[in-house]
Amino acid sequence: MDIAEASDACDDVFETVRSAVIAEDEFLERVMLGVLSRGHVLLEDVPGTGKTLTARSIATALGLSFSRIQFTPDLLPSDVTGTNVFNEQESTFEFSQGPIFANVVLADEINRAPPKTQAALLEAMEEAQVTVDGTTYQLPKPFFVIATQNPVEQEGTFPLPEAQVDRFIVKTAIGYPDLDGEVELLRRRAGRIDRSPSVESVLSEQEVLDIRRAPESVHVDDDLLTYMAELTQATRRDRRVAIGVSPRGTQRLFESARAQAVLRGREFVTPDDIKGICQPVLAHRLVLTPDAKVNDVSKADVVDDVLAEVAVPTVE
Repeated sequence: MDIAEASDACDDVFETVRSAVIAEDEFLERVMLGVLSRGHVLLEDVPGTGKTLTARSIATALGLSFSRIQFTPDLLPSDVTGTNVFNEQESTFEFSQGPIFANVVLADEINRAPPKTQAALLEAMEEAQVTVDGTTYQLPKPFFVIATQNPVEQEGTFPLPEAQVDRFIVKTAIGYPDLDGEVELLRRRAGRIDRSPSVESVLSEQEVLDIRRAPESVHVDDDLLTYMAELTQATRRDRRVAIGVSPRGTQRLFESARAQAVLRGREFVTPDDIKGICQPVLAHRLVLTPDAKVNDVSKADVVDDVLAEVAVPTVE
C-alpha cells in the first residue's frame, strides 16, 4: 500500500469513527499517529468524555479484535497477561491467555493498578510479547494499547513509572465538545435504541499492517533530522527539567513525523509536521524539577519554549 492509499484508508477510518464519536479531528489524528507509528496512546481526561467508546470504535473500524482491561488496586499481573491452568484430564499445565491478547487493548484507568501490575504491560508494549513462568508468548499483530487515566481524581491511584510513560508515543485528551457537538450528541442518542453507537469495519487486519508500513517510505531531509535532535537535546539543557526527552523519545518524534506526513498524503516530512506533533509526543516524557512545579511551570510551557528557541530549518 503506497502513501496515497494509506492516507485514503485513514480518512475512511476517521469518517467511520466520527459517526459514533463526537471529537475534534486533531484528537482522532493523534490516536491514528499511534496506530501508524506502531506506538501506543495515553488518554488523560475526565470521565464521560468518550474514551472507551473511542477505543472500541477505532478497533472496530480497523477490523481488529478489542479487549478492555479495567485496572483496579487489586488487579494482579496474571489478570492481565494470563496464567498456567492445570488440566486434570491431561495432568498438564496449559496457558490461559489474559485480556492482553488482542489487537487493540484498552487499559482503562491504568493508574489505579499498583506498579507491579502496570509493569506487566512494559514487555507487551515494547516487545509485543509477554513472559509467564519463563515462557514467552507473542501477542497478536498488530498490537496497540490505548491507556486512559483520570487527571482529577487522585485518591487510590498510583503514578505511572517514567519508564512506562516513555513507552507511549502520544499523550492526548478528547476534551469537552463545543455546544454544537453536544447538541449533535443528544440528537444521535435520540435517534437510536441502543445506548452505545456502533461503527462498521472499513479495514482488515492485513490492511492495517500495510498502512503501518507506509511511513517507512516517507522521506525526511537531513536538516529535519538535525532539527528533531536539537529539539530533544534542548529539553535536556532546560533548567526547569530534571529529566529531558530520552533517545527513545527522539526516535518516536521521528516516527510520528513520518506518520503525520502519511495522514497528510505526502511523501516527505515538513517542519510544520514536526512542530505540530511536538506537544503530544514530547511533553509527557519530561520530568520537571521541584522548583518548576512550585512555580507552576507546565511541561507544555517547556516544549513551547524549546520550539521558540530552536531555529527551524528551511527545507526545499
